[in-house]
Amino acid sequence: MSVYERFPVADLNGNHLQRVQSLEQELRQELGENIVLIAYDEEDKQGK
Repeated sequence: MSVYERFPVADLNGNHLQRVQSLEQELRQELGENIVLIAYDEEDKQGK
């Protein structure tokens, strides 16, 4: 199983996506760098 299959992109609703994007913007302003946050969902949750 590839890492992309094990950690698929999280399915965020509009409000949660907006919060992630807001944090990205906040970090960009603070750090002066192009920050990109990635949300993923661990596929095998029972293996924790």
